[in-house]
Amino acid sequence: MSLPRTPSFDLTGKRALVTGATSGIGEGCAVALAEAGAHVTLVARTATKLDAQVTTFASHGWDAKALPLNIADVAATEAAIADAGPFDILVNAAGLARHAPATETAETDFDAASDLNFKAAFFLTRAVAKGMIASSKSGSLINISSQMGHVGGIDRAVYAATKHALEGMTKSMAIEWGPNQIRVNTICPTFIRTPLTEQTFAHPERRAWIEEKIKLGRVGEVSDIMGAVAFLASDAAALITGTSLLIDGGWTAD
Repeated sequence: MSLPRTPSFDLTGKRALVTGATSGIGEGCAVALAEAGAHVTLVARTATKLDAQVTTFASHGWDAKALPLNIADVAATEAAIADAGPFDILVNAAGLARHAPATETAETDFDAASDLNFKAAFFLTRAVAKGMIASSKSGSLINISSQMGHVGGIDRAVYAATKHALEGMTKSMAIEWGPNQIRVNTICPTFIRTPLTEQTFAHPERRAWIEEKIKLGRVGEVSDIMGAVAFLASDAAALITGTSLLIDGGWTAD
């Protein structure tokens, strides 16, 4: 009797590019892919942090290299990706948030958030896809979005708008590149404990509001994202494209 077999989660031989790779969610995603066997190119703006990260990866027996890059510089990004690629996997975890009431949002903050969270993500994803298509490679493109790509939030009009844009971009790219066997998805976390979010968790009222909205009653940890990114990058997710994996503890369930 023949039984179905579980597709492989193994990423041995795959080349992955991870942005925002020196801290928080990006670091966790890079570790998850390296643990699964991928060669990981780590991208961030600060070369010294990247070099330290590569050394740490090597101490664990993981294959990694550094690529110092500001992905908001579209021309530099396209040139760097063309030179370093082609890749099999992209995880774009670079992003920023400058929360403020809509009536008090500065134009400079609007531009900074939209330029990195949406514009840079668009051209980075396109650059990696171009390399895949030119080399006839299938692959998995993963953008780290947010639960705020599906709901709204107080003081988050700009941030939520950039993530809603990212969700629409992902669906459209998935349709366009599906015939090339290139999958495009987002991961949408709730509040994850990282150095950038500690300031929010330090306010008892804000933390209480967050924990009340998360049905599982706790904030997220970076480890909550790692299994999801390894899954979406692997053959186990071979029929998943144009969708969002919400890791929100039930925030958006109601």
